[in-house]
Amino acid sequence: MARSMKVVFSHALTKKESLSSVEKGWLLKAFAKGIYQFIKGDFLPANSKLAKLYMTTTVGARRAVFLIDMESKDGFFLMLRSKKDPVGANITMKNQKFKETLKKYLLLLKEDLKNKKFEIFKAD
Repeated sequence: MARSMKVVFSHALTKKESLSSVEKGWLLKAFAKGIYQFIKGDFLPANSKLAKLYMTTTVGARRAVFLIDMESKDGFFLMLRSKKDPVGANITMKNQKFKETLKKYLLLLKEDLKNKKFEIFKAD
């Protein structure tokens, strides 16, 4: 029997990105579909990759970024941005704003995981 994937939402990143429960639902559904592309990233933990998802929502086009543990296939939410946002406009390491935000958010995620400040949801 296949193990169901999980998505981890850090308290700090949920707050930073002002995620609503509706947006968490959108993210869980989009992640479960597995329609994301891997992108290059710096500062990543071993056995992980960055994934970018494109989402069309009732409030417009959004881009989400997850850190994926390549062994468990679980996702760790990092950010959800509008296409019009300076970070969301170009989610690549060539965008200095994205690169700076990624580095900061990975540190926040690490701290929340260490302090057990997160929620886990099944992505089915």
